[in-house]
Amino acid sequence: MRKAWLPYLLSLAGTYGGGLLDFSYGVLERERADAEASAAFFVKAYEADPLAMPLVRIIAESRMEEGDRAAALDTYERVMAARPNEPFIAIEYGDFLGEVGKGDTLAQRKREELYGKVHETMPGAYMALERLIRVARERGDDDRAKELLEMMATDSEQAVNYYIATTKSLYDSHDEEAAGRIDACFSKALETHPEWSGIARAASDHFRHTDRLGKAISILRKHVEARPSSLDLKIRLGILLFSDKQDEEAVKVLCEVLEVHPKKALAHESLAKHFRQKGQLTEARSHAAELLGIRSGTAEEFLELADELTADSEFRAARILLEKAVFRHDDDAKLMMKLAIATSRDPETKDSAARLFREAEAMLANPADMDPAFLLESAKELLAQGQVKAAEERLRNAIRTFPKESKKETAAAMRALADIWISENRNLDAARALISRAEAMEQ
Repeated sequence: MRKAWLPYLLSLAGTYGGGLLDFSYGVLERERADAEASAAFFVKAYEADPLAMPLVRIIAESRMEEGDRAAALDTYERVMAARPNEPFIAIEYGDFLGEVGKGDTLAQRKREELYGKVHETMPGAYMALERLIRVARERGDDDRAKELLEMMATDSEQAVNYYIATTKSLYDSHDEEAAGRIDACFSKALETHPEWSGIARAASDHFRHTDRLGKAISILRKHVEARPSSLDLKIRLGILLFSDKQDEEAVKVLCEVLEVHPKKALAHESLAKHFRQKGQLTEARSHAAELLGIRSGTAEEFLELADELTADSEFRAARILLEKAVFRHDDDAKLMMKLAIATSRDPETKDSAARLFREAEAMLANPADMDPAFLLESAKELLAQGQVKAAEERLRNAIRTFPKESKKETAAAMRALADIWISENRNLDAARALISRAEAMEQ
């Protein structure tokens, strides 16, 4: 990607000539990994324009690599002398001194002076005060750091975050005055800029962790009003509303999120949990199915939810869920068997179930591993295809393998087998006995 803009840079160089042309060739040779050629072009460009900051950086770093610290510093001194009123240059020179002048008292003093001058020119500015605080803390002067911190203007998200973090690190966690300043900083910032997502989240978490849930909720309410596109924090608002027992509003808020972005997993997860706790199992399963479709899950998680949907006769929902499950776990025979069953029970897809039954059987290394419910449903498919003997064998196996608690399913298998015998006018006594047993199980 970096090479893509080289032709454009070279075209500009051809237009303007001079140092820019040499700089462009220097960049090109550096991309070609020819350090010697690139260095020569950069030196030539610097000689033509010694005040260009990209060149100042390159030349200063090159001279440091050569071990000529004085020459490296001189490149910055020259540009400082020529451009004394540009704060960003002073900041960059101070940062350079911080890197190369460790252990050098004079260099560190010069560094602090540069930052101090920027602070005088731009009182309260984050970029100077953050560096002055760092210098004070490096020499162990926390009192000076605290004094400087209170001079900072919290007029940007970066400044607010820095003020909060530095206050926490400079003061004891039980210091009530410091805690009050943190509260005030958050409140002031969000009064002016309720749309700041990062600060809204940090402030909400702060007030929630300090047992002021109402304040945390209020902050997020104002934030999502100011910035409706902030869906993640709107989900957070819904979760906090659940914590505050405001369930009706929480559901409304989370459903509004899903109307805009139906694939927001955390919204589905929160709603599924809420509805399950309230005993609203249909709604809970709907959101749980969406969640598995978005995040995926283990084969067991898909099977468990599919069983719940099937037990509630939600065959279409079970089928859609299992289609996603089989896509993600394409080697799981149990999932394929469940998908075949759900497909056969869903009126929309019943006609295409036969193929899925065959695919599921082909995946089984041992036919004895067939699920009894699979045996029952596949027997129905075989009967529809006229394969009576194969269907009869499956029904017998299903009756033998259904667990004792599956009385309804066992009875269905018994009735299906009895119907075969009656239709063929054979085993009539056994057929009547099966029907009697089925009736007993169904009571």
